[in-house]
Amino acid sequence: MSVFTSSIGRKIAMALSGLFLILFLTQHFAINITSVFSEALFNQLSHFMGNNPIVQFVFQPLLIFGVLFHFIMGFVLELKNRGARQKAYSQFKGSANASWPSRNMIISGLVVLSFLALHFYDFWIPEMNYKYVEVLPLNETRYFEEMVHKFESPVRVGLYVLSFFFLALHLHHGFSSSFQSMGANNKYTQAIKPLTTAFAVLIPLGFVFIAIYHHLTAF
Repeated sequence: MSVFTSSIGRKIAMALSGLFLILFLTQHFAINITSVFSEALFNQLSHFMGNNPIVQFVFQPLLIFGVLFHFIMGFVLELKNRGARQKAYSQFKGSANASWPSRNMIISGLVVLSFLALHFYDFWIPEMNYKYVEVLPLNETRYFEEMVHKFESPVRVGLYVLSFFFLALHLHHGFSSSFQSMGANNKYTQAIKPLTTAFAVLIPLGFVFIAIYHHLTAF
């Protein structure tokens, strides 16, 4: 049986793609946080990521594929789960059986997906235009200024803060569940849970801090 046609296979694929995206989220945060204390270091790291051929033509396509695969698989699982329910919703006890994030992963996922679209519009599309459409000369010091400019708008900062709140909710359930989907629901679960919870809170909070910091210091 194909991994994508069995329930367990789909859950494992969903978990693996989620963990893959968490690695990129961690790497993205590690670079962005440098913008708070070192403009030069942030420019240097951003220039390397934006012009390294392995990053651009191997990891970047993998990231885009991973995002699309994760969210498409999430929608598929949600539809399968709804179709498999035999009892009426009136008999479902809501938070007595599951937390709000676990019952509404599709909602938090849609918010995160909308944020990614905004993020691509703000940074990825201008970057592609700069390098491959207008073909402007290399400028290793432009990245910090371009990022700060985006955070001058309080509306955009507010959208980022809201999006990271939903990302925290999504990670809070999804990160720990990914280990269970791969069979780690054993004595190690109690050790994994606090780590995934800390990650789900601290990383989105860190991104919020970066956005607010640059908004307040942009003027």
